[in-house]
Amino acid sequence: MLASMLDRARLGRVAKRFAEQDWPVVPGAYLTSNAGRHARERRFDCGELGCRTVACHPARSGWETAAPLSVPDVAQWWRTHPYTVLLATGHAFDVLEVPATLGRAALLGDGYVAARGPVAVAPGDRWMWFVRPGHGLLPELAQQRDVVLHELGSWVPAPPSPQFGGRVRWELAPEQHGWRPAQPNAVQRLMLDALNARRAAAVRDIVWRPVTWAT
Repeated sequence: MLASMLDRARLGRVAKRFAEQDWPVVPGAYLTSNAGRHARERRFDCGELGCRTVACHPARSGWETAAPLSVPDVAQWWRTHPYTVLLATGHAFDVLEVPATLGRAALLGDGYVAARGPVAVAPGDRWMWFVRPGHGLLPELAQQRDVVLHELGSWVPAPPSPQFGGRVRWELAPEQHGWRPAQPNAVQRLMLDALNARRAAAVRDIVWRPVTWAT
């Protein structure tokens, strides 16, 4: 019980900070354990009776079109439960979700100061780059199945929200760049450089064997 209260207070403080920066906060279902003999099974509870969604999801109905939560709204929501802190995308920012290989490449790439912006990492080593909204994906990245662009109508979990497998964390906190999202084309170019380098390395690793003919 004490741990839940502390987590609720911590998540509430974070949600308030986001709201103060006009980041669109959405209360998400909170991670809990089922009662009874299946107490070890964990799920996300949004408070809606009969909800069958087990994974993380919004707890606020109509969140896509609802007005952003104000600071007093946030205080009211996080008064009772440790709701997951979700951030709606497509307004203040889009979020480019990629595997760690591409996320790290964009972080370490040289020459693109505009590519620096908030970066969060979710369990499973999924990197989430916060970029300016409305720019879409470059065609080469759009072909990658493990690359997801969260735009209008989507959301992402924000640090330090719990997820299955651990908590979301900041790799680059928003304060480090004045709460400004990165320039999306600069980020994507760095990721494309990493993809091309990986493909070139794969070609170099191919072992060409001479064809032998049976006599």
